[in-house]
Amino acid sequence: MPHPVSLLAVATAVPPNVVSQRDAARVAHETFSARIDDFERLVKVFESSGIVRRHLVRPVDWYLKPLGWAERNAAYLEGACALFVQAATQALAEAGKSAADVDCVVTVSSTGLATPGIDARVAEQMGFRADVERVPVFGLGCAGGVSGLSLGARLAQSRPGSCVLVVAVELCSVAFRMDKVTKENIVATALFADGAAACVLQSDASGLATVEMSGQHTWPGTLDIMGWNVDDTGLGVIFDRAIPPFAEANILPAVTSILARADMEPADVDRFLCHPGGAKVITALERALLLGQGALDLERQVLADYGNMSAPTALFVLKRALTAGLPQRSLLTALGPGFTASCVSLKAAA
Repeated sequence: MPHPVSLLAVATAVPPNVVSQRDAARVAHETFSARIDDFERLVKVFESSGIVRRHLVRPVDWYLKPLGWAERNAAYLEGACALFVQAATQALAEAGKSAADVDCVVTVSSTGLATPGIDARVAEQMGFRADVERVPVFGLGCAGGVSGLSLGARLAQSRPGSCVLVVAVELCSVAFRMDKVTKENIVATALFADGAAACVLQSDASGLATVEMSGQHTWPGTLDIMGWNVDDTGLGVIFDRAIPPFAEANILPAVTSILARADMEPADVDRFLCHPGGAKVITALERALLLGQGALDLERQVLADYGNMSAPTALFVLKRALTAGLPQRSLLTALGPGFTASCVSLKAAA
């Protein structure tokens, strides 16, 4: 018989620099308006994003300087290590675990390069054992938090009694590009932010919820929807297709297919917990999943308070749902580069 995997704790962390969306729009106006003919139309995305404030790894003035790969990645390494430690330490404390109890660490991040990985860089500070298994995961973007939780659950299940720590940490702001005068870059500057989330999983243990099943769906011919371009200056965002209409047209069949693998259907889900990519994405998901308008209220709250932090954001939603009280079955979902839908079904503890 499969060994059930429990979610013991979820914790979140954000960097100290806070910028209001109003101030971000003002900075964008000062930076881009003279270089873009239809800037007044594009800048409206700051107002329609559903975001009130965001947390950034550096003060706003830092992003206005000429920055190359070295400066950006140095900021990533410093910030990612700090957020990893903060989120992981809190999650382990809430789970009643120490770092020495961790058998495997899954680290999800796509916004910088680290070799050795972030997990190795903080191992001594955290107190991980020398034999801890490290699983760094790169390239999943916004789907990374959900996919990382799925991977961590399968690793925990493969070794009964093992404790797995999953950490998703993204510093999207290091990819803000003041040199790129494009619509995609304006949208990225209006949406993205920095943060981290950590989950503790253990097989054959009691916890907040049980991981029932998980799955992914990748649509062919969709590599151009979302991702990074890489050049001498750093990472540059790819938004070659409108994501909200794609999500509205395609997410329900994908979710239905994923659930069918476990003999479930969408009607069996009591609460969808979705990655809030933006206000329009949330509305599109409500329509596509046949939910009532406003049903994804936690998603809107997280978006307003933190912006789109990529991989950790869905786990921020999960944290709020746990605080509010999970219904019997929740489906955590996210969309990311690939273009991929990732899902994890969680059954509330009795």
